[in-house]
Amino acid sequence: MQLIVNLLRDESNGIVNQERMVWLANRVRLEYEGLYPVLTLSLVLFTYGVTATIGGNGFLAVYLAGLVMGNSDFIHKRSVVRFHDGLAWLMQIVMFLALGLLVFPSRLPAVAGPGLVTAALLMLVARPVGVFLVLLPSRMPLAEKAMIAWVGLRGAVPIVLATFPLLSGVPGADHLFNLVFFVVLTSVLLQGTSIPAVARWLGVDVAVARQAVPLEATAVAKANAPLMEIRIPVGSTTAGKRLLELGLPPGVLVVLLRRGDHVIVPDGGTAIEEGDGVVLLADERAHPEIRRVVEGHDG
Repeated sequence: MQLIVNLLRDESNGIVNQERMVWLANRVRLEYEGLYPVLTLSLVLFTYGVTATIGGNGFLAVYLAGLVMGNSDFIHKRSVVRFHDGLAWLMQIVMFLALGLLVFPSRLPAVAGPGLVTAALLMLVARPVGVFLVLLPSRMPLAEKAMIAWVGLRGAVPIVLATFPLLSGVPGADHLFNLVFFVVLTSVLLQGTSIPAVARWLGVDVAVARQAVPLEATAVAKANAPLMEIRIPVGSTTAGKRLLELGLPPGVLVVLLRRGDHVIVPDGGTAIEEGDGVVLLADERAHPEIRRVVEGHDG
């Protein structure tokens, strides 16, 4: 445990270093691919716990960790992202169910008057003013700015924030929670249902074609990118490295490895050896750079 703490903690200031989470995920050898989502989930909980222990904001630390890992390359990233995407939807469903248990519909009529006034001010005054001020330097057309102002931000976040004073026992927290819930509900019913009509009225609606289910394939630079095979020479500096550590250019897909009489379907953790034939799919313009990286030429 102390080793993991040392890996994830920046000794200079005691702040959890999210980049080391990627480093750890790439170097922990797990036998099954299904264990990597468990590892990342454990790192999320660990990040929150360590940050909260040293007096930081655990939610912000986890959010930053997600941004760093989402923009980094690590082993089994595709399956890990799918796992967390499904988990996020599940947690949203659970959150809405839990919030529904905190609301008593019989108490909402008492806040209907102030709630309607507050919702009207947010929808027609506060939110448009805030959006237009933020987008003032932007050259975005006026109609698009108006659409952003009308869509706004709404959902469970304000309700979740309203539970904090409720849980802390602040006087009047019940009234505040009911008011926030009513405002969010009003915004969803009025603005949410009117988005298509407003988009057509402003002329910013775009027809979306129904797309087929995408194939399970990694995107490359071009659909007609040619295959190339590179043989790892004796004494190459890349021998013994894993594919993830080669630093290949973006858009390169390693299709397979030829090792003697065997053909290996690799992943990011597969180590290459001298004499291996690496078959790649890549844009032809990137072939010289790819060959230099894979063959391990110095300089």
